[in-house]
Amino acid sequence: MMDTKTLESLCGTIRTDALRMTTGAQSGHPSSCLSCAEIIGVLILDIMNIDPMKPEDPCRDRFVLSKGHAAPAYYSALSLKGFISRDELASLRSVGSRLQGHPDMNKTPGVDFSTGSLGMGLSVANGMALACRLQGHSDATTYVLLGDGELQEGQVWEAAMSASHHGLSRVVAIIDRNMLQCDGTTEEIKALEPLSAKFQSFGWNVFEVDGHDVAALQLVLRQARDATGPSVIIAATVKGKGVSCMAGKCNWHGKPLSSDACDAALRECSL
Repeated sequence: MMDTKTLESLCGTIRTDALRMTTGAQSGHPSSCLSCAEIIGVLILDIMNIDPMKPEDPCRDRFVLSKGHAAPAYYSALSLKGFISRDELASLRSVGSRLQGHPDMNKTPGVDFSTGSLGMGLSVANGMALACRLQGHSDATTYVLLGDGELQEGQVWEAAMSASHHGLSRVVAIIDRNMLQCDGTTEEIKALEPLSAKFQSFGWNVFEVDGHDVAALQLVLRQARDATGPSVIIAATVKGKGVSCMAGKCNWHGKPLSSDACDAALRECSL
């Protein structure tokens, strides 16, 4: 288990990397990255059994970034883990780059599945978990990070029913519950609450956590991994966390900061 203070610092690096990358590209979803920086950081850097020297190890854990537009945070974590170089981060969304706007499993080392179309990630995670079971890799865990807005997709709930039916104890879903989507709040557009009760009714173990509390994430992710049956962690987060002009606002979805605004945001994140 990584020291919490060290991990907090690395999650801060993921946050600032995402700001620099999206501003440099003048494209991407910085606010969506900021809400899940700690979730992705704790998963990739501390919880998951993955090794950049053995990226295809069949016994490894898997990760599906269902909210694929948060790819810059994912790339940052992969660079800190050693799958890609730190220098490569500056190539985000460039022609020919391995770091495209959404993760590409055929280009980027460490990426287990190509994502972008919302609502598909949990189905993919189920398939990975079933394959690991059939192949005898019973200790491999598949983690999937979903945005809360994509829970409005019907496929998510079909997949939730399937995971319970097949007793997929090694599927752990994390919901980035920032309460916002592109056009407004989730509850205004298509209400998700009572979210915990919904997952419980589908036969899932349900955990709730502050999605920016690194120590709490370290604990709950291990609890969810070791539970019997599929588990979901509802992580309360803030879209645009750490940058006052973005925090808690939906109108920054898919909008990078200007160079000057990014400099100010980086100073704010370092406080």
